[in-house]
Amino acid sequence: MDRNSNTYTFLYAAIMVIIVAAVLASVSMALKPAQKKNVEIEKKQNILASVNIESTAETAEAIYAEKIVDEFLVNTKGEKVDGNAFTTDLKKERAKSFDEMVLPVFVCDTEDGRKYVLPVYGAGLWGPIWGYVSVSDDMNTIFGANFDHEGETPGLGAEISTSAFEVQFKGKEIFDNSGELVSILVAKTGQVAPEEHKVDGISGGTITSKGLEAMLKDDFTGYEAFLNKNKN
Repeated sequence: MDRNSNTYTFLYAAIMVIIVAAVLASVSMALKPAQKKNVEIEKKQNILASVNIESTAETAEAIYAEKIVDEFLVNTKGEKVDGNAFTTDLKKERAKSFDEMVLPVFVCDTEDGRKYVLPVYGAGLWGPIWGYVSVSDDMNTIFGANFDHEGETPGLGAEISTSAFEVQFKGKEIFDNSGELVSILVAKTGQVAPEEHKVDGISGGTITSKGLEAMLKDDFTGYEAFLNKNKN
């Protein structure tokens, strides 16, 4: 075949594309188990962070195995149901009707007593936001929180994943004195609310702040029956 012909050039390019695609596919398949493992470790780190336990990629699995003493799913009636809490996709559950949702719960023994970690998932300004909120065994007082996002603006909405923002949640209460679920207000400057139910929002990140507020209210509502049934 004439190497200067268009046919030769086309065939050569097609063969090279097939070879490169095959190599990339093989590399992707080879890396997939490691990538999945890294995602699992990061999730364990985040769950531990919500109960104020520090860990690294090297120590997270051992600490998680020691501290997380139970994990299970509940429905919106507060009943335990079958399933894997760790692998449940909260995004998919939130897409279901309220009565069909199942929600993960992680139980952690800490130096400050038993805590219950509740995953949350919602929408920020530019994409999904999510996190883990731990409550004490009164099923009302927040012990810690850890949040993350897919694409919020650095220095603005992305501040939800900083310790300076997250630490505000410690000691806040989900229910008021009458037992009504009021959740947590992520307040704009000058916005008035009882201090036990309020944290300061992010300056310049109002939409993300309100998205996080809505996320907490929606998911705490899903957990409400479970929290009420298990109050100490």
